[in-house]
Amino acid sequence: MPQIPRLKPYSGPALFSYGFRPFFLLGSTYAGLEVLAWLPMYYGELSLGTAFAPRDWHAHEMLFGYVAAVIAGFLLTAIPNWTGRLPLQGLPLVVLVATWLSGRVAVDLSAKIGWLSAAVVDVAFLVLMAGALSREIVVGKNWRNLKVVGVIAFLAIANIAFHLEAHFTGGAIYSTRFGIGLVIFLIMAVGGRIVPSFTRNWLMRREAGRLPAPFDRLDAGFMVVSALALVFWALEPEGLLTAIALVTGAVVNALRLARWAGERTIADRLVLILHVGFAFVAIGFALSAFAALGLAPPSAGIHAWTTGAIGLMTLAVMSRASLGHAGRALTAAPSLQAIYAMAAVAAITRIAAALLPEAGGILLHLAAFAWAIAFLGFSLLYAPLLCRPKRPSPSKRRPTV
Repeated sequence: MPQIPRLKPYSGPALFSYGFRPFFLLGSTYAGLEVLAWLPMYYGELSLGTAFAPRDWHAHEMLFGYVAAVIAGFLLTAIPNWTGRLPLQGLPLVVLVATWLSGRVAVDLSAKIGWLSAAVVDVAFLVLMAGALSREIVVGKNWRNLKVVGVIAFLAIANIAFHLEAHFTGGAIYSTRFGIGLVIFLIMAVGGRIVPSFTRNWLMRREAGRLPAPFDRLDAGFMVVSALALVFWALEPEGLLTAIALVTGAVVNALRLARWAGERTIADRLVLILHVGFAFVAIGFALSAFAALGLAPPSAGIHAWTTGAIGLMTLAVMSRASLGHAGRALTAAPSLQAIYAMAAVAAITRIAAALLPEAGGILLHLAAFAWAIAFLGFSLLYAPLLCRPKRPSPSKRRPTV
């Protein structure tokens, strides 16, 4: 019986042969460059033609620029596996990438072209993504994964709210928290599946011992508790009730992580980094609980979630998916381990900069440069892999995202 092809006949650039290739490459590059621009903007040494205040520009471009690109690359690569359909490639993929790039330019020039025009161009990417994913899922009759379109829809709503709030109030306070909460919830949902799954796959090839617990009703209950805590925080980040909700979120996510046998993965950095990244979810809940009681600055918890959980988890997913789908061995080379280490340094020093204001200047610079080294290092290291055709593999097993 002939094997079902996994790709359409395609003779264009390899970069546009699969969704993860352009979005992981451009997203990681943008993440590194954005922070290098953010530092002089923060100190008033650089100004862009954006209608956003500097803090809002930074938050928006991380959430709806970088993170949106990674989510797009992940979903455009995962959905063909879920539906059995051929992946989006060629011209349709070029259109999506061009729309994402147009959004970055529009936001940077929004003071010149008008905030509404910039918002329309910027939001168009998530709208097109939702349409493309809906079509693939519906035609593939993969109804149970139609909920991923809801994630993109909520991101689009958060983006619209960001533009409106920033324009009419002068600062996108609520929509920033809503966007962060949405991405953290997505990490809890996806991480709750892939972290124990990849850990189990790796441990099954080693000596007998404790295996991670699979996603079950307890995880689902913990997800509900965590989601409610994020809602409390997004609506009112201060107060005793919010602090109690956030402490509960910290405890249940720490319990989830403890069930996944992370202590047994030290020998495989490609698996270990998933556990380290998820640990920052619980740390973010805990620090935000302290902030709700006035015992810590809000920035500490926010950057535990953003620089820590989002930064490390997206790097972990990008590196693993890129290796698997490019036909490479699923191992973390020393250069990739160095990238992981720099991302962890960025997270720790950025949290420390919030907690230690007397040393905030030097720590903020260290965090920014460590982040830039990690993400620009990833883009440089993986550019040849992402821009070249897949290496032939003797294995017929389909890679997983």
